[in-house]
Parts: sequence; structure tokens; C-alpha cells
Amino acid sequence: MRVLETVGGPEDLKRMTDHQLRELASEIRDVLVETVSRTGGHLGPNLGMVEITLAMHRVFESPRDRLVYDTGHQTYVHKLLTGRAPKFDTLRQQGGLSGYPSQAESEHDIVENSHASTSLSYADGLAKAYRLRGEDRHVVALIGDGGLTGGMAWEALNNIAAAKDLKLVIIVNDNGRSYSATVGGLATHLTSLRTNPRYEKILDLVKKNLSRTPYVGPPMYEVLHGVKKGLKDMLAPQGMFEDLGLKYVGPVDGHDREAMEDALAKAKAFGGPVIVHAVTQKGFGYAAAEQDEEDNFHQIRPKNKPRGWTDVFADELVEIGHRRPDVVAITAAMLHPTGLAAFAQEFPDRIFDVGIAEQHAVTSAAGLAMGGLHPVVGLYATFLNRAFDQLLLDVALHKCGVTFVLDRAGVTGDDGPSHNGMWDMSLLQVVPGLRLAAPRDGSRVKELLNEAIEVDDAPTVLRYAKGEVFPDIDAIDRVGGCDVLVRTGTDVLIVGIGSMAATAVNVAHRLQAQGFGVTVLDPRWVKPVDPALIDLAGQHKFVVTIEDNGRVGGCGAAIAQALRDAGVSTPVRDFGIPQEFLDHAKRDAVLAEIGLTGQGLARDVIEMIASHQGDAIASEPDTATRRPGGA
Repeated sequence: MRVLETVGGPEDLKRMTDHQLRELASEIRDVLVETVSRTGGHLGPNLGMVEITLAMHRVFESPRDRLVYDTGHQTYVHKLLTGRAPKFDTLRQQGGLSGYPSQAESEHDIVENSHASTSLSYADGLAKAYRLRGEDRHVVALIGDGGLTGGMAWEALNNIAAAKDLKLVIIVNDNGRSYSATVGGLATHLTSLRTNPRYEKILDLVKKNLSRTPYVGPPMYEVLHGVKKGLKDMLAPQGMFEDLGLKYVGPVDGHDREAMEDALAKAKAFGGPVIVHAVTQKGFGYAAAEQDEEDNFHQIRPKNKPRGWTDVFADELVEIGHRRPDVVAITAAMLHPTGLAAFAQEFPDRIFDVGIAEQHAVTSAAGLAMGGLHPVVGLYATFLNRAFDQLLLDVALHKCGVTFVLDRAGVTGDDGPSHNGMWDMSLLQVVPGLRLAAPRDGSRVKELLNEAIEVDDAPTVLRYAKGEVFPDIDAIDRVGGCDVLVRTGTDVLIVGIGSMAATAVNVAHRLQAQGFGVTVLDPRWVKPVDPALIDLAGQHKFVVTIEDNGRVGGCGAAIAQALRDAGVSTPVRDFGIPQEFLDHAKRDAVLAEIGLTGQGLARDVIEMIASHQGDAIASEPDTATRRPGGA
């Protein structure tokens, strides 16, 4: 029997010998490589978390002590140690384990949001709540993998440092750059000294007594304090944290379980906020990941990956960069995932990676635009939420020519509710002057990107889906700025937005088979609503909109409002993503679950027509479990 098979929960770890724990660490790495290579997910970060996670569960008492992860993609080892090993082969599969913490899965999980730089704020609030309630519980926040580059983390640290009695331990998983390890007996002694409560009391006593001695006392204390601080800073890179007033332990070899346990035990005993600085290597223990220069297998990349939406954007931006020396690019720690790596290689002085700091990225882009350049900001659609205020008041208010390119828009699937890009088109509808484009295929990505970059007096946004780019759908006509994809009659006008244009064509074919005349329109630019779309709507008996965005405040709602404002009384039915947090599954499975398929939508449209006409019209079989639209 493998050692991992004997682990039903964290309490089992406390009874294990050093030999068993080493065997367990090796088995965990084997399981990670085997499983994640098949299911996809975040392999490199978790290979680097094995010993840290073992130490956390051996020193603290989860779930009484709360473990908060930032970001949640570092929790695979935590899942294996908290009773979920038998189901680990279902990772990121429909109905299986989430790739992030999940309260529904385990009492050991508390924070599900997988957006970075949030753990310290959660931990600050938790620790304060336990203090006020008189509960003897510790909170442990694990931050790393770039999380400390986000401004929100430093806002939290500033507050945590002021609360001297919070039972809060912060583990900084430093896998981004190397510090020289602090080793030897003196360094170990200083760590023990810094985390000994008597040490602080003695310092306070010395300061108080010396301060009573005029002229000599205060300067003497400052000299003694300076010597102590200088000696410590010479031995450990802690000044930044201790200047905030936080106790610091480390650097510690994050792959040395015993050293991590010793550091965490000292931090736990201190009784106030403590930083434990662990130095790790992403992909540790798996040679292929260790040697991967791009990102140490941060996420498993499929072999023979088909050409995706991101690839089309990446190539076209390089072409634009050669023509337009004023075009620069900004990313928030997503150089490769957002397709900006090729631009960075071609124009290394025109790319700015600001770390996990979307708010700063957007306002910095405004500054670049004010300085005469045209910035292209590459983000995942889900992360635009974090910088909405900056987009609204720093970019749009000042009429800055900034182009936002939103990758992974719509249903993304495997990564679960926090990564679906289903909010962006609703948020962007309220921004004055902003222009929003949703390309239906690769050719439209190129076309609309070039049009967006020509706009220099307002923000522009281009958003597209995750995965393989769709085959081109050629237009048969253009009306205003809209492409006509199908035209067989004037019963139903179907507006297919972005990646849903192909689905709209599918729906049209099904309606035609039932004897309805259909026009399919791709607006290309969905904000503002094209006047040509309003005119066409008035020529049809019904209007249907299909989008992979939340229905509330989305493009369908904006089109319906534009029709009302223009006095067009054609009935409108808007189909989109229900306003709920969707479980993880493949994109096609999620779309089928919420009814955004050709068959499901055709059925709903026929039922809508029947309800208006009062006729009994046979519809196609019902395969959708949730209705995606409303009247």
C-alpha cells in the first residue's frame, strides 16, 4: 500500500515518520505529474508546493486553523492531503474536483476565488473576526506565484502590520527569483530570537529605560537598534517586511520539510503577524518542468496545439507593430497566455509587464496614451473586472486611445466560475464613448484589431474566446458596419455576437428547415449599437440576440433598449449566459448545460414565435436543462 493511500486527513500526517513523509512527498509528485498531464491544470506551481503543504498541515490544525491560498491553483497537494486523493483523477472534469479550492468539496477549503493578491485581505478579516469572538485559532495565508506583485496584497500588509496581536502567519512562496539562503547556527539563533515574545518585551524595556536618560539614552538606543537591524539585514533579505513592522522568518528552503516545520512552529508561537519566507522552485522534482524556460509547466500545454484565437492576435499585433512605432503593449503577468510574447521578442523596448496589477496596468496605459503612444492592454476577460474604475475614470473620461484585448472571453470551462469571461460586455456597456468589438473568427480578429488601433480618442475593446479559433464565416453582404451572414427572409433577425455567430448560423439553418425566413447579422462592433441593425430589426417580425456573456446588462439588453429608444416595436428575445456561477466543465458541455446550442436555441425561438402567433408549432426535442434567454 502506498503511503498516500493511508492519508484520510491532515491528522494522519502527524503520526508519520520522516521516512514515511519523504515517501509521501515522492508519491505526491508522481500523482501530480500523472494526473495533471492527463486532465490539464497547474502542474509546476504544485510540484513546488509539496513540502510547504506537508509542513502547514503538520504544524497547524486545519480546519480549525484556516488555510487561505493565493492563488487557489496552488492547492492540488492540499486536496490530496485532505481526503480527496481517491477522486483526484477527476480533477477539472465535469462533476469532479475543481482546479481551485471549493467549499462544497471540503471543510478544509474556505476561499474559492482564484484571482490573485487577495489572500492577505481574507486572512486579515478572518484573524480579526476570531480575535473579536475570542476564538483561539490561527490563520495561515499562502501567497506567491506572483501574488505579491499585486497592490491589494500590499494594502493588506499595511493593515496587518498595525495589528500586533493577530494570530496570522503569512507564507511567501518565493518561486520567482532566487535569494541566497540564510544558513548556519547564527541565522537559526536569530530566527529564534526574532520570534521570541520575550525579545520584544526586552527591547521595549531597554528603550523605555534608555529614554529616561537625557542626551545619552535616545542616541544609544538608536545605535543599538541600528546594529541589531544591520546585522539581521546582512544575514536575511527582510528589511522590506520589517520596515512595515512585520516579524520575518527566513529565507527558508521551501523544499526542506523539517526546516519549514521549524519556521512555521516558531511563527505560530510568536502570537502576532509573522512573515515566513520560503524559497522554492516551480516544477521541483520533475526535470521536464524544472527545465521549461517559458514557465516551468505553470499550466500543462497540449501537444500539437491547434491554432487559437490568441495566436491570430499575436501574429497580427506584430504586423501592426512594424507599421506603427507608436504601438506599445502592456500585460499583467500574462505575457505568454495573452499572446504578447511574440511582440515582446520583436519589440523588447515597447512591452511592459507590470505583474499582477491590473489597476496599475490600465492607468499606466492612460499615461502612455497621454504621452502620444497607443497602448494595447492584454488581459483575460475575467481580470478586466479588477480594473473597471481605472477604465472608466482614468481612460474613458480622458478620451485616451487605449485598446484592450480580452482573451478567454465568454465560457472558458475547465477553470470554473472565477475564470469565465462572462461579465465584460455588461460592464463595458456603461462606459461612455467606449467601442466594443467581438470578432466571430480569425479574419475578423485581424480586421477589428486594426480598426480598434486606429481610434485615438476613446478606449476600444476586442474580446474573443478561449481555445481553437473558429473557421472563417464569410459575409454575403454588409449593411452599415454589420456583416450579413445569412439572408432567406424577414421572419427572424438573429444577431450572433462574436463567437456565437457560428451558433446563430446553425440556428438559422434549423429555422429554415421549419419554413421560417431568417437573416443572420454579425454586428462586429457591438457598442455602440449600429443604426443599420435598428433599421433591419424594424423590417423583421422577431429579433433574437445570442451572446456568450451574462444576459443582465449585456449586448442583447443594449440592443433591446436601442430599439425601444428608436420606437421599433419588434419583439426581442435575448439569449446569453444565465447570471450565475457556472460549474467547471469543458466549454461545449457548459454551453449545452445552459442551452446555448443550435438545437436548444432553435427550439426556444420556435416556441417564442408560437407564443406570439398563438399557433401550435412543433419544436425540436428538448435537450437543454436550463433556459438561456427571456422574452
